[in-house]
Amino acid sequence: MLVDSHCHLDRLKLDKFDGDLNAVLELARSRGVGKFLCVGISLENVDAVVSIAGRYDDVVCSVGVHPLDVESGLAEVEKLKALSTRPNVVALGETGLDYYYSTETKEVQQQSFIAHLQAAAQVELPVIVHTRDAREDTINLIREHGSREHAGVLHCFTESWDMAKAALDLNYYISLSGIVTFKNAEELRDVARQVPLDRLLVETDSPYLAPVPYRGKPNIPAYVREVAEFIAELRGISYEELAAITTENFYRLFPRAA
Repeated sequence: MLVDSHCHLDRLKLDKFDGDLNAVLELARSRGVGKFLCVGISLENVDAVVSIAGRYDDVVCSVGVHPLDVESGLAEVEKLKALSTRPNVVALGETGLDYYYSTETKEVQQQSFIAHLQAAAQVELPVIVHTRDAREDTINLIREHGSREHAGVLHCFTESWDMAKAALDLNYYISLSGIVTFKNAEELRDVARQVPLDRLLVETDSPYLAPVPYRGKPNIPAYVREVAEFIAELRGISYEELAAITTENFYRLFPRAA
């Protein structure tokens, strides 16, 4: 079995599936994907992700505020703790820092990230972290405010091995998306070769970042298979072994998903 550890099912483009989300999931299931983590990005889409997770036995969800959505509603510790009790919620996030697209909201992003880290520590849930061009601040805030026991994952990782190692040292996992298959992603492939297998996850981040050979097209959870097959070849192990290991990692990180 394989897990898509990060997808945005409420944002998928369903035109080619007659508007039927289950048809998208069935295609993924037919390719060996047995679990989906539908990730929240704002206070406005909490109901959407919780509703989707409630409709399918193999879907769980997270709730949180993406760093590029902080202006739509500030995440506060008590609010996040309350949201964490919603059905099928297994993590807080997607949260984190994105200085690539927005530096003017840097301070608000940091406040939101800290709130997620503190709330997650209190409710004993992992944190799903988005980080871009904010390596030092991301690691420092995790170190200062996060829980080592109930850590989290740097999702759709695109940064350096030094940052990956710093996160691993804080008990975090590293999740790789279709970007690892891109022609210009050699630095990321170097990271993919070095991350300990027991700390590795795979994802699509669909509908974004479809892997080769679908690059440039809308991404769907079924394509997590391409990500896993690519990384397995990169690591010199079988697809079956990588699928089994990353699935075990997923349930260790997100025990509520079991």
